[in-house]
Amino acid sequence: MSKPERNLALELVRATEAAAIAAGRWMGRNRKEDGDQAAVDAMRKMLTTVDMDGVVVIGEGEKDEAPMLCNGERVGSGEGPETDIAVDPIDGTRLLAEGRPGSLAVLAMAPRGTMFDPGPMVYMDKWVVGADAKGVIDIDAPTERNLEAIAKAKGKKVSDMTVIMLDRERHADAAQAVRESGARLRLIMDGDIAGGLLAALPDRSVDVSIGIGGTPEGVTTACALRALDGEMVGRLWARNDTERAAAREQGYDLDEVLTTERLVASPDTFFVCTGVTPGDLVDGVNYTGHGVVTHSLCMRGKSGTVRYIRADHTVTKLRELGAQGA
Repeated sequence: MSKPERNLALELVRATEAAAIAAGRWMGRNRKEDGDQAAVDAMRKMLTTVDMDGVVVIGEGEKDEAPMLCNGERVGSGEGPETDIAVDPIDGTRLLAEGRPGSLAVLAMAPRGTMFDPGPMVYMDKWVVGADAKGVIDIDAPTERNLEAIAKAKGKKVSDMTVIMLDRERHADAAQAVRESGARLRLIMDGDIAGGLLAALPDRSVDVSIGIGGTPEGVTTACALRALDGEMVGRLWARNDTERAAAREQGYDLDEVLTTERLVASPDTFFVCTGVTPGDLVDGVNYTGHGVVTHSLCMRGKSGTVRYIRADHTVTKLRELGAQGA
C-alpha cells in the first residue's frame, strides 16, 4: 500500500477554498441546500486536480438529506497515494443559511483503510482535549470528575476552565453537571468540528469539548488531533432501537471506547478547513473589489505542522477557474 509522503494538505486546501468561495455567496439567504450544493460541486471539481487515488469514507449529506459527496465515491486524479477521504463541504449548513458565525468547508485524509467507518451510527458521545490533558479522561466517570482531572493536568482550577458543547436538549444533564462543577460553559448552535479544534488548539480559550455530536465529524476531527497530539475519547450513541439493532447486526460494539487512534489508525493524516462565515477558528470569505480573500487552517499529522493560510484570489484567476477558487 502506498502512503502519502508529500504534504497533501497544501493541495487539499484549494478544494476547501473553492467550496468556501462558492458557498459564501449563500450566506444569510436561508437556502441551506443551495449553499451546500454549491460547496459540494466546487469541492468535487477541485479534488479532481489532486494526484491521489482517494475513496470517500466519511461522506456528506446523509444525515441532513443534503447534496452529497457519497461514501465510496472515487476522488482525485486516480494516480498517487491510496487514501481515505473525509469530506464536509459545509460543517454548519444552518449557520451559513442563517448568516451566523462558524461555518467551515472541511476535508481530511489518511492512508487507505485507516479511517473508522461509522456505518449506520450517525452520533457519538465524545470528549476532546488538547495535548496538555491527554490520557486523563475516563468516559465512564462522572462529568465533574473528568473536569477535575482535566483541570489538574492543565494546572488550573475547574472554575478557570471553559467547556464547549452543542446547544441540544440531549445535553441538558451534562450542561447542568458542568455548571455545578463551577466551570464556564459555552453553548454553540452548530459546528461540531470547530468546537473540537478550539478545545485542542493550545492558543485558544476553550479547554474541553464534550457531548453527543456527529460520528463523521468525530472521525474528521480525529485526523486533526493527530497533528495536534490531542485526544478524543468517545462511544457510539444510538438514537433509537432501530439504529441500535442495525449497528449490532453490522458488528458494531456500542460499548467500545473509541479513541483517536481507533477513529484514524494512521498518524499520517491531513486536515484542512476554510472559513465560510466568520468564526473563532478561522475568518470567513471576504468578497472584495479585486477578488476574494479566504482564511484556512492546514494540518499534517506526521510532522505536527499547523499552518494558517490567508489567500487572496484575484478576479482573473477566479474567471480562469470558473469562479470556483484558486
